Amino acid sequence: MPIPTEPVGSLPRPAKLQEAIAKFDEGKLSREQLDDVQDEACRDSIERMEATGAPIVSDGEQRASSFATYPLTDTLAGTGLADNLAPDGQYFAIFTDGHHRQLPRLTGGPFRYKTYAADYLEKSLPMASKPMKQAVIAPSMLALVYPLDDEVPGYSREQFLNDLVDECEKDIRRCFAAGAKRVSIDFTEGRLACRNDPDNPWTGRGMLDQFVALNNRVLDRFSPEERKNIGIHTCPGGDCDATHSADVDYAELLPSMFKMNAGYFLMQLASEKDKEHVYELCGRYSREDANGVPQVCFIGVVNPQDPRVETAEEVCDALVTASKYIPKERLGSTDDCGFSPFSVDMKPKHGSPDFARDIAFKKIAARVEGTRMASERLGMA
Repeated sequence: MPIPTEPVGSLPRPAKLQEAIAKFDEGKLSREQLDDVQDEACRDSIERMEATGAPIVSDGEQRASSFATYPLTDTLAGTGLADNLAPDGQYFAIFTDGHHRQLPRLTGGPFRYKTYAADYLEKSLPMASKPMKQAVIAPSMLALVYPLDDEVPGYSREQFLNDLVDECEKDIRRCFAAGAKRVSIDFTEGRLACRNDPDNPWTGRGMLDQFVALNNRVLDRFSPEERKNIGIHTCPGGDCDATHSADVDYAELLPSMFKMNAGYFLMQLASEKDKEHVYELCGRYSREDANGVPQVCFIGVVNPQDPRVETAEEVCDALVTASKYIPKERLGSTDDCGFSPFSVDMKPKHGSPDFARDIAFKKIAARVEGTRMASERLGMA
């Protein structure tokens, strides 16, 4: 079999869509009008991704407020916030350029999703002629909506976590039921959990092992056959062409991350300074048998934060080098991160979100072609 390749999920939203979201927040655009613009962006995303030759595609998350908040709110500005939530939660991350992203705060129980990822997928599947994947958010991220130290009146942390695990399982199962071939769980908070940011209280509490255990509560509800198609994505963030935890050595994350019983892992690597160091860690800590499923390492081979388009040869070389450390039958390729995990992102290093979309599809095409070349070179075509 050739080396598998797949996207993380998101693509830059066109300027037209970002303008429509702003008008919707201002009450100047109806829900139906916004739906039409989102549908147009999803169709364009799928058609252009399919044109790259990608064997599996996504709709670019054009309908989602963000990779993290889609279950909770219709827009990043807080329009359509779910029940039992307030907008003034803790920061999820503070990025290197100084901007931050904030989560809602839980005010009561029960905790329930307002929107499931499958609600978006069901609308996009008829637009695609190739298999589709869907990204979902990790329970470890959503656990941060519960206050760090205080108890929510009448709703204990244990009750909340039980409800959260139920909702996350439902999110994944509904994606597969809708027709997703693959489902990956976004775990960008994993690397950030290894960083002690004095301006961001939760990062200094050594929560990584708690996160891994919580995510395994969901994963362990699935059979080995199901978990072959359930992945984990990690990166140092990727918003407004900035990161939040790129200074954290992967050696602090990977030994714990690979304890999650997922079938594959999508890892930022193209933008990593010492790639071979991380390839070696992947080979050392990824498991041939994770409760009945081999763990496949999808290495990032293109960098969504950099407007320069990688060549297919660069992609090929990265995969061939990685195969020295990772068994080639457990090697795959991906993008470092979603190209725009948050819906409002003007892509400042690129100059505009529309230009960034054009660059994204060129990068995906290079990933696909470079992976084909590496498969041939490694005798896997």
